[in-house]
Amino acid sequence: MSFWLAAALLTFLACAALLWPFRRGAGAAASGAHDIEVYRDQLSELDRDMQRGVIGAAEAQEARAEIGRRLLKAAEGVAARTGAGGRAGRIAASAAILSVPLVAWGGYSLTGSPAIPDQRLAERLSRNPAENTVEELIARAEQHLAANPADGRGWEVLAPIYMRTGRSADAVAAWKNVIRLSGASAVREAGLGEALTADASGVVTADAEAAFGRALALDPNEPRARFFTAMALMQEGKQAEAAAAWQAMAQALPADSPWQAVVGRALASISPEAAPPAGPSADDMAAAQDMAPQDRQAMIEGMVANLDARLRENPADAEGWQRLVRSYAVLGKSDEAADALARGIAGLGAGTTAAAELVAFAAGIGVSPKVTR
Repeated sequence: MSFWLAAALLTFLACAALLWPFRRGAGAAASGAHDIEVYRDQLSELDRDMQRGVIGAAEAQEARAEIGRRLLKAAEGVAARTGAGGRAGRIAASAAILSVPLVAWGGYSLTGSPAIPDQRLAERLSRNPAENTVEELIARAEQHLAANPADGRGWEVLAPIYMRTGRSADAVAAWKNVIRLSGASAVREAGLGEALTADASGVVTADAEAAFGRALALDPNEPRARFFTAMALMQEGKQAEAAAAWQAMAQALPADSPWQAVVGRALASISPEAAPPAGPSADDMAAAQDMAPQDRQAMIEGMVANLDARLRENPADAEGWQRLVRSYAVLGKSDEAADALARGIAGLGAGTTAAAELVAFAAGIGVSPKVTR
Protein backbone atom coordinates (compact mmCIF):
# COMPACT_ATOMS: atom_id res chain seq x y z
CA MET A 1 0.00 0.00 0.00
CA SER A 2 2.84 2.39 0.80
CA PHE A 3 4.22 1.86 -2.72
CA TRP A 4 0.92 2.87 -4.33
CA LEU A 5 0.59 5.96 -2.15
CA ALA A 6 4.11 7.05 -3.03
CA ALA A 7 3.51 6.35 -6.73
CA ALA A 8 0.27 8.35 -6.71
CA LEU A 9 1.93 11.30 -4.95
CA LEU A 10 4.87 11.36 -7.34
CA THR A 11 2.53 11.12 -10.35
CA PHE A 12 0.43 14.02 -9.04
CA LEU A 13 3.51 16.18 -8.50
CA ALA A 14 4.84 15.40 -11.97
CA CYS A 15 1.52 16.27 -13.64
CA ALA A 16 1.20 19.47 -11.60
CA ALA A 17 4.69 20.54 -12.66
CA LEU A 18 3.80 19.99 -16.33
CA LEU A 19 0.44 21.78 -16.07
CA TRP A 20 1.80 24.81 -14.20
CA PRO A 21 3.07 26.68 -17.31
CA PHE A 22 -0.41 26.56 -18.85
CA ARG A 23 -1.91 28.09 -15.70
CA ARG A 24 0.72 30.80 -15.84
CA GLY A 25 -0.25 31.44 -19.45
CA ALA A 26 -3.87 32.11 -18.46
CA GLY A 27 -2.73 34.44 -15.69
CA ALA A 28 -0.48 36.30 -18.11
CA ALA A 29 -3.45 36.80 -20.46
CA ALA A 30 -5.46 38.42 -17.66
CA SER A 31 -2.52 40.67 -16.82
CA GLY A 32 -2.25 41.69 -20.49
CA ALA A 33 -5.93 42.75 -20.59
CA HIS A 34 -5.34 44.95 -17.56
CA ASP A 35 -2.38 46.60 -19.30
CA ILE A 36 -4.57 47.43 -22.32
CA GLU A 37 -7.05 49.27 -20.09
CA VAL A 38 -4.20 51.23 -18.49
CA TYR A 39 -2.82 52.29 -21.90
CA ARG A 40 -6.30 53.40 -23.04
CA ASP A 41 -6.68 55.50 -19.91
CA GLN A 42 -3.27 57.06 -20.63
CA LEU A 43 -4.41 58.05 -24.16
CA SER A 44 -7.56 59.65 -22.75
CA GLU A 45 -5.53 61.54 -20.16
CA LEU A 46 -3.15 62.71 -22.89
CA ASP A 47 -6.08 64.18 -24.88
CA ARG A 48 -7.31 66.05 -21.82
CA ASP A 49 -3.83 67.46 -21.17
CA MET A 50 -3.69 68.78 -24.75
CA GLN A 51 -7.07 70.45 -24.37
CA ARG A 52 -5.93 72.18 -21.17
CA GLY A 53 -2.68 73.26 -22.82
CA VAL A 54 -0.56 71.34 -20.31
CA ILE A 55 1.42 69.62 -23.08
CA GLY A 56 2.43 70.76 -26.55
CA ALA A 57 1.27 69.20 -29.82
CA ALA A 58 4.72 67.80 -30.70
CA GLU A 59 5.21 66.27 -27.26
CA ALA A 60 1.66 64.90 -27.29
CA GLN A 61 2.24 63.27 -30.68
CA GLU A 62 5.43 61.60 -29.48
CA ALA A 63 3.76 60.35 -26.28
CA ARG A 64 0.77 59.10 -28.24
CA ALA A 65 3.04 57.06 -30.54
CA GLU A 66 4.84 55.43 -27.58
CA ILE A 67 1.58 54.57 -25.77
CA GLY A 68 0.11 53.25 -29.02
CA ARG A 69 3.13 51.00 -29.53
CA ARG A 70 2.77 49.54 -26.03
CA LEU A 71 -0.98 49.12 -26.50
CA LEU A 72 -0.48 47.23 -29.74
CA LYS A 73 2.10 44.91 -28.18
CA ALA A 74 -0.18 44.16 -25.22
CA ALA A 75 -3.12 43.47 -27.53
CA GLU A 76 -1.07 41.06 -29.63
CA GLY A 77 0.02 39.16 -26.50
CA VAL A 78 -3.52 38.78 -25.24
CA ALA A 79 -4.70 37.59 -28.64
CA ALA A 80 -1.97 34.93 -28.76
CA ARG A 81 -2.87 33.64 -25.28
CA THR A 82 -6.66 33.73 -25.49
CA GLY A 83 -7.26 32.90 -29.16
CA ALA A 84 -9.03 29.74 -30.25
CA GLY A 85 -5.71 28.05 -31.16
CA GLY A 86 -4.16 28.86 -27.74
CA ARG A 87 -7.15 27.53 -25.84
CA ALA A 88 -7.25 24.37 -27.97
CA GLY A 89 -3.52 23.83 -27.46
CA ARG A 90 -3.83 24.16 -23.70
CA ILE A 91 -6.78 21.79 -23.60
CA ALA A 92 -5.00 19.19 -25.77
CA ALA A 93 -1.77 19.41 -23.76
CA SER A 94 -3.61 19.16 -20.45
CA ALA A 95 -5.57 16.13 -21.65
CA ALA A 96 -2.37 14.43 -22.84
CA ILE A 97 -0.61 15.05 -19.53
CA LEU A 98 -3.54 13.82 -17.44
CA SER A 99 -3.91 10.70 -19.59
CA VAL A 100 -0.36 9.51 -18.80
CA PRO A 101 -1.08 8.15 -15.28
CA LEU A 102 -4.40 6.66 -16.41
CA VAL A 103 -2.77 4.79 -19.31
CA ALA A 104 0.23 3.74 -17.19
CA TRP A 105 -1.85 2.41 -14.30
CA GLY A 106 -4.31 0.72 -16.64
CA GLY A 107 -1.51 -0.93 -18.60
CA TYR A 108 0.19 -2.15 -15.44
CA SER A 109 -3.06 -3.64 -14.14
CA LEU A 110 -3.28 -5.70 -17.36
CA THR A 111 0.36 -6.70 -17.90
CA GLY A 112 1.93 -6.30 -14.46
CA SER A 113 1.54 -8.21 -11.21
CA PRO A 114 -0.10 -5.79 -8.77
CA ALA A 115 -1.33 -8.63 -6.57
CA ILE A 116 2.19 -9.84 -5.72
CA PRO A 117 3.21 -8.44 -2.31
CA ASP A 118 6.34 -6.34 -1.86
CA GLN A 119 9.52 -8.38 -1.45
CA ARG A 120 12.13 -6.29 0.28
CA LEU A 121 15.83 -6.92 -0.26
CA ALA A 122 16.29 -8.00 3.37
CA GLU A 123 13.58 -10.64 2.95
CA ARG A 124 15.14 -11.94 -0.28
CA LEU A 125 18.57 -12.13 1.34
CA SER A 126 17.20 -14.07 4.32
CA ARG A 127 16.17 -16.97 2.05
CA ASN A 128 18.27 -20.08 1.50
CA PRO A 129 21.39 -18.99 -0.45
CA ALA A 130 20.64 -21.70 -3.02
CA GLU A 131 17.51 -19.71 -3.97
CA ASN A 132 19.37 -16.41 -4.43
CA THR A 133 20.56 -14.97 -7.72
CA VAL A 134 24.23 -14.06 -8.15
CA GLU A 135 23.38 -10.40 -7.48
CA GLU A 136 21.60 -11.34 -4.25
CA LEU A 137 24.53 -13.51 -3.17
CA ILE A 138 26.85 -10.55 -3.73
CA ALA A 139 24.47 -8.41 -1.67
CA ARG A 140 24.59 -11.00 1.12
CA ALA A 141 28.38 -10.86 1.13
CA GLU A 142 28.36 -7.06 1.09
CA GLN A 143 25.87 -7.04 3.96
CA HIS A 144 28.16 -9.33 5.94
CA LEU A 145 31.24 -7.20 5.22
CA ALA A 146 29.42 -4.00 6.12
CA ALA A 147 28.90 -5.49 9.58
CA ASN A 148 32.37 -7.13 9.64
CA PRO A 149 34.72 -4.86 7.66
CA ALA A 150 37.81 -6.54 9.13
CA ASP A 151 36.96 -9.94 7.62
CA GLY A 152 39.88 -10.28 5.24
CA ARG A 153 38.79 -13.72 4.07
CA GLY A 154 35.37 -12.37 3.16
CA TRP A 155 36.92 -9.61 1.04
CA GLU A 156 39.13 -12.23 -0.64
CA VAL A 157 36.11 -14.30 -1.60
CA LEU A 158 34.22 -11.26 -2.93
CA ALA A 159 37.05 -9.66 -4.94
CA PRO A 160 37.14 -12.27 -7.76
CA ILE A 161 33.33 -12.22 -7.97
CA TYR A 162 33.43 -8.46 -8.49
CA MET A 163 35.85 -9.05 -11.36
CA ARG A 164 33.65 -11.68 -13.01
CA THR A 165 30.59 -9.41 -12.81
CA GLY A 166 32.42 -6.43 -14.34
CA ARG A 167 32.72 -4.37 -11.13
CA SER A 168 36.44 -3.70 -11.49
CA ALA A 169 36.53 -0.60 -9.27
CA ASP A 170 34.91 -2.59 -6.43
CA ALA A 171 37.40 -5.40 -7.07
CA VAL A 172 40.29 -2.94 -6.66
CA ALA A 173 38.92 -1.78 -3.30
CA ALA A 174 38.30 -5.39 -2.20
CA TRP A 175 41.84 -6.55 -3.07
CA LYS A 176 43.31 -3.56 -1.25
CA ASN A 177 41.28 -4.51 1.83
CA VAL A 178 42.50 -8.11 1.55
CA ILE A 179 46.15 -7.05 1.41
CA ARG A 180 45.69 -4.55 4.23
CA LEU A 181 43.91 -7.03 6.50
CA SER A 182 45.51 -10.37 5.58
CA GLY A 183 48.89 -9.37 4.20
CA ALA A 184 50.42 -9.51 0.73
CA SER A 185 50.83 -12.66 -1.34
CA ALA A 186 51.62 -13.28 -4.99
CA VAL A 187 48.01 -14.20 -5.77
CA ARG A 188 46.59 -11.16 -3.97
CA GLU A 189 49.00 -8.69 -5.56
CA ALA A 190 48.31 -10.21 -8.98
CA GLY A 191 44.57 -9.95 -8.33
CA LEU A 192 44.98 -6.27 -7.47
CA GLY A 193 47.03 -5.67 -10.60
CA GLU A 194 44.45 -7.41 -12.78
CA ALA A 195 41.61 -5.35 -11.24
CA LEU A 196 43.56 -2.11 -11.78
CA THR A 197 44.13 -3.11 -15.41
CA ALA A 198 40.45 -3.91 -15.95
CA ASP A 199 39.44 -0.62 -14.33
CA ALA A 200 41.71 1.18 -16.82
CA SER A 201 39.94 -0.51 -19.77
CA GLY A 202 42.73 -3.03 -20.30
CA VAL A 203 45.69 -0.68 -19.97
CA VAL A 204 48.42 -1.92 -17.62
CA THR A 205 48.90 1.27 -15.58
CA ALA A 206 51.91 2.14 -13.46
CA ASP A 207 50.03 1.08 -10.30
CA ALA A 208 49.05 -2.23 -11.90
CA GLU A 209 52.61 -2.86 -13.09
CA ALA A 210 53.87 -2.18 -9.57
CA ALA A 211 51.39 -4.71 -8.15
CA PHE A 212 52.51 -7.33 -10.69
CA GLY A 213 56.13 -6.59 -9.79
CA ARG A 214 55.39 -7.22 -6.11
CA ALA A 215 53.64 -10.48 -7.05
CA LEU A 216 56.61 -11.72 -9.08
CA ALA A 217 58.96 -10.83 -6.24
CA LEU A 218 56.93 -13.19 -4.04
CA ASP A 219 56.47 -15.88 -6.72
CA PRO A 220 58.35 -15.57 -10.05
CA ASN A 221 55.96 -18.06 -11.66
CA GLU A 222 52.66 -16.33 -10.76
CA PRO A 223 50.82 -16.65 -14.13
CA ARG A 224 48.70 -13.50 -14.05
CA ALA A 225 51.65 -11.36 -13.08
CA ARG A 226 53.82 -12.87 -15.84
CA PHE A 227 51.10 -12.49 -18.46
CA PHE A 228 50.22 -8.86 -17.69
CA THR A 229 53.87 -7.86 -17.31
CA ALA A 230 54.38 -9.07 -20.87
CA MET A 231 51.23 -7.21 -21.91
CA ALA A 232 52.70 -4.01 -20.46
CA LEU A 233 55.72 -4.49 -22.73
CA MET A 234 53.37 -4.99 -25.67
CA GLN A 235 51.51 -1.78 -24.87
CA GLU A 236 54.81 0.09 -24.72
CA GLY A 237 55.58 -1.03 -28.26
CA LYS A 238 58.17 -3.62 -27.23
CA GLN A 239 56.73 -6.50 -29.24
CA ALA A 240 59.87 -8.61 -29.34
CA GLU A 241 60.29 -8.45 -25.55
CA ALA A 242 56.59 -9.22 -25.03
CA ALA A 243 56.73 -12.22 -27.39
CA ALA A 244 59.84 -13.57 -25.65
CA ALA A 245 58.17 -13.19 -22.24
CA TRP A 246 55.01 -15.00 -23.36
CA GLN A 247 56.99 -17.79 -25.05
CA ALA A 248 59.02 -18.33 -21.90
CA MET A 249 55.79 -18.41 -19.91
CA ALA A 250 54.23 -20.98 -22.28
CA GLN A 251 57.26 -23.25 -21.95
CA ALA A 252 57.17 -23.07 -18.16
CA LEU A 253 53.41 -23.69 -17.81
CA PRO A 254 52.00 -27.21 -17.45
CA ALA A 255 50.51 -28.57 -20.67
CA ASP A 256 46.98 -28.58 -19.21
CA SER A 257 47.17 -25.07 -17.74
CA PRO A 258 44.26 -22.82 -18.83
CA TRP A 259 46.84 -20.07 -19.32
CA GLN A 260 48.28 -21.94 -22.31
CA ALA A 261 45.33 -20.89 -24.47
CA VAL A 262 45.50 -17.31 -23.21
CA VAL A 263 49.20 -17.04 -23.97
CA GLY A 264 48.66 -18.69 -27.36
CA ARG A 265 46.09 -16.06 -28.34
CA ALA A 266 48.39 -13.29 -27.16
CA LEU A 267 51.28 -14.63 -29.22
CA ALA A 268 49.01 -15.11 -32.23
CA SER A 269 48.02 -11.43 -32.00
CA ILE A 270 51.71 -10.57 -32.56
CA SER A 271 52.48 -13.28 -35.12
CA PRO A 272 50.59 -16.50 -35.90
CA GLU A 273 53.90 -18.32 -36.20
CA ALA A 274 54.82 -17.34 -32.64
CA ALA A 275 51.90 -19.19 -31.09
CA PRO A 276 52.78 -22.50 -29.43
CA PRO A 277 51.28 -25.66 -30.96
CA ALA A 278 47.98 -26.85 -29.58
CA GLY A 279 48.04 -29.53 -26.91
CA PRO A 280 46.79 -33.07 -27.46
CA SER A 281 43.09 -33.55 -28.07
CA ALA A 282 40.76 -35.64 -25.92
CA ASP A 283 40.88 -38.43 -28.54
CA ASP A 284 44.69 -38.41 -28.46
CA MET A 285 44.64 -38.72 -24.68
CA ALA A 286 42.11 -41.56 -24.90
CA ALA A 287 44.23 -43.41 -27.48
CA ALA A 288 47.31 -42.93 -25.35
CA GLN A 289 45.53 -44.57 -22.48
CA ASP A 290 44.48 -47.50 -24.70
CA MET A 291 40.86 -46.86 -23.90
CA ALA A 292 37.92 -46.22 -26.23
CA PRO A 293 36.31 -42.78 -25.83
CA GLN A 294 32.97 -44.22 -24.72
CA ASP A 295 34.69 -46.38 -22.13
CA ARG A 296 36.68 -43.45 -20.88
CA GLN A 297 33.49 -41.36 -20.64
CA ALA A 298 31.76 -44.11 -18.69
CA MET A 299 34.71 -44.33 -16.32
CA ILE A 300 34.63 -40.58 -15.71
CA GLU A 301 30.89 -40.57 -15.09
CA GLY A 302 31.30 -43.48 -12.68
CA MET A 303 33.95 -41.58 -10.72
CA VAL A 304 31.68 -38.52 -10.56
CA ALA A 305 28.78 -40.65 -9.37
CA ASN A 306 30.96 -42.14 -6.63
CA LEU A 307 32.08 -38.68 -5.55
CA ASP A 308 28.45 -37.52 -5.49
CA ALA A 309 27.45 -40.47 -3.32
CA ARG A 310 30.35 -39.90 -0.94
CA LEU A 311 29.43 -36.22 -0.52
CA ARG A 312 25.85 -37.15 0.32
CA GLU A 313 27.26 -39.12 3.23
CA ASN A 314 29.93 -36.55 4.14
CA PRO A 315 28.65 -33.09 3.09
CA ALA A 316 31.33 -31.20 5.05
CA ASP A 317 34.02 -31.79 2.37
CA ALA A 318 34.46 -28.31 0.82
CA GLU A 319 37.06 -29.40 -1.74
CA GLY A 320 34.91 -32.38 -2.70
CA TRP A 321 31.95 -30.13 -3.52
CA GLN A 322 34.17 -27.96 -5.74
CA ARG A 323 35.39 -31.05 -7.60
CA LEU A 324 31.84 -32.31 -8.04
CA VAL A 325 30.51 -28.98 -9.39
CA ARG A 326 33.46 -28.72 -11.78
CA SER A 327 33.05 -32.34 -12.93
CA TYR A 328 29.39 -31.87 -13.80
CA ALA A 329 30.21 -28.60 -15.60
CA VAL A 330 32.95 -30.30 -17.66
CA LEU A 331 30.54 -33.09 -18.57
CA GLY A 332 28.06 -30.49 -19.82
CA LYS A 333 25.48 -31.36 -17.14
CA SER A 334 24.52 -27.83 -16.10
CA ASP A 335 21.43 -28.84 -14.11
CA GLU A 336 23.40 -31.39 -12.10
CA ALA A 337 26.15 -28.82 -11.51
CA ALA A 338 23.63 -26.27 -10.20
CA ASP A 339 22.00 -28.93 -8.02
CA ALA A 340 25.40 -29.97 -6.63
CA LEU A 341 26.15 -26.33 -5.85
CA ALA A 342 22.87 -25.95 -3.96
CA ARG A 343 23.49 -29.15 -1.99
CA GLY A 344 27.06 -28.06 -1.28
CA ILE A 345 25.89 -24.74 0.15
CA ALA A 346 23.38 -26.51 2.37
CA GLY A 347 25.90 -29.14 3.43
CA LEU A 348 28.65 -26.66 4.28
CA GLY A 349 26.23 -24.31 6.03
CA ALA A 350 24.64 -21.20 4.59
CA GLY A 351 26.63 -18.11 5.46
CA THR A 352 29.86 -19.96 6.20
CA THR A 353 33.17 -19.05 4.58
CA ALA A 354 33.36 -22.51 2.96
CA ALA A 355 29.95 -22.01 1.33
CA ALA A 356 30.93 -18.55 0.10
CA GLU A 357 34.13 -19.97 -1.41
CA LEU A 358 32.09 -22.67 -3.15
CA VAL A 359 29.77 -20.03 -4.64
CA ALA A 360 32.77 -17.99 -5.81
CA PHE A 361 34.39 -21.07 -7.34
CA ALA A 362 31.18 -22.04 -9.15
CA ALA A 363 30.67 -18.51 -10.47
CA GLY A 364 34.17 -18.68 -11.93
CA ILE A 365 33.21 -21.65 -14.11
CA GLY A 366 29.78 -20.30 -15.01
CA VAL A 367 27.61 -22.23 -12.54
CA SER A 368 24.94 -20.40 -10.55
CA PRO A 369 22.58 -21.73 -7.85
CA LYS A 370 19.17 -22.86 -8.96
CA VAL A 371 16.49 -20.24 -8.32
CA THR A 372 13.19 -21.74 -7.20
CA ARG A 373 10.01 -19.63 -7.20
